[in-house]
Amino acid sequence: MRHLVILGGSDGTVSAFRAARRLGLATICVDMRPDAPGVAEADEFLHLSTRDVPAVADALRGRDGLAGLLAPGSDINLPSLVELARLLGLPCGLTDATLRASTDKLHFREVCERLGLPGPRYCADDHWADDHWADDADPALRPPLPVIVKPVDSGSSRGITICREPGELPAAIAHAKEVSPSGRAVIEELLTGEDLCAEAMLQDGRIALLGLSRRVTAPPAVVAVGHDMAPADDVLEKEVVRQLELVCGDLGYRDGPLNVDLFVDGGQVTLVEMGARIGGNGLGEALGLMHGVDTVEATVRLAVGERPDLTPARRGPAHVRVLRAPSEGTLVSIDGLESLPDGAEVVVVARPGDHVVPYTECRAKLGYVVDREPADLDALIRVDVR
Repeated sequence: MRHLVILGGSDGTVSAFRAARRLGLATICVDMRPDAPGVAEADEFLHLSTRDVPAVADALRGRDGLAGLLAPGSDINLPSLVELARLLGLPCGLTDATLRASTDKLHFREVCERLGLPGPRYCADDHWADDHWADDADPALRPPLPVIVKPVDSGSSRGITICREPGELPAAIAHAKEVSPSGRAVIEELLTGEDLCAEAMLQDGRIALLGLSRRVTAPPAVVAVGHDMAPADDVLEKEVVRQLELVCGDLGYRDGPLNVDLFVDGGQVTLVEMGARIGGNGLGEALGLMHGVDTVEATVRLAVGERPDLTPARRGPAHVRVLRAPSEGTLVSIDGLESLPDGAEVVVVARPGDHVVPYTECRAKLGYVVDREPADLDALIRVDVR
């Protein structure tokens, strides 16, 4: 039997494990956490850090039937994916340039700037010293307040702070650097307009499938509690496609999934950051539901060297809603899932007895629901925490 190695076992990997099973592939999950959601979905578990590439390579080298590698739902494992693919001689569609743009938000800004695409004013955290701009910092690079401070290389909405006063910057920078694997942060002008997410599939350097979704949030938190994906205005979609194909062409990325954050203000599209992988929070599944194509299966096929059929069968809305805890405590039960509409895809990653916390970052979710209709989970689902 052919085996697919999936790096990481977070909630964003669950759909990939299930898609691989539907395609007749055995799966190997690599993760440091034996209780990670993906472990229960896998046929085999390697209790190793995904960042310990030599150890993972040693555990896999020489095994029969290794067909491919996948790192869905998060950018954090993409560097290991590229290195392991080279060491083990497995398919990989990521170029070095694509990898860097996906894992370094500062570099992605530089790519967009070089290509002449719109963007916020931004700078690295070293332009700010204690309670003022560094003396050697170029005034032209100082983003005006309000700004958003975030790690350059961390996902899941971790370490993000919006600052409206100069005095808020030191704590925000320290927080971002604390969760950044490289200890770096970026300070960006806070964009206005519609906060959208683009989920796409590339084939032969062209956008074959695109879904633009609007984030559903619960202010003042910035983390999305849902996404509403639907066909957009033709002019908007064409501009998003133009910019995405321009960036991917520059990076040499031709085939595979793409997840991009962007803002639209007065018709101007501004790309914020990208990841050359399936989006988390059910966005990969939502794109498939919107077009009638199983995009997660398509991504698995690409990972094992196959060419998927991306011909759309429909074009309609898709919605994602996040299951979340009302308070910190021990999860007793999640009741009411049976009341969801027929055809809704439900992924539950928390179990009774788990310690749960309020949903202030993506990794705190209890699961998610994907459907053609927007579910009112607060009315349908009861999460009991004690």
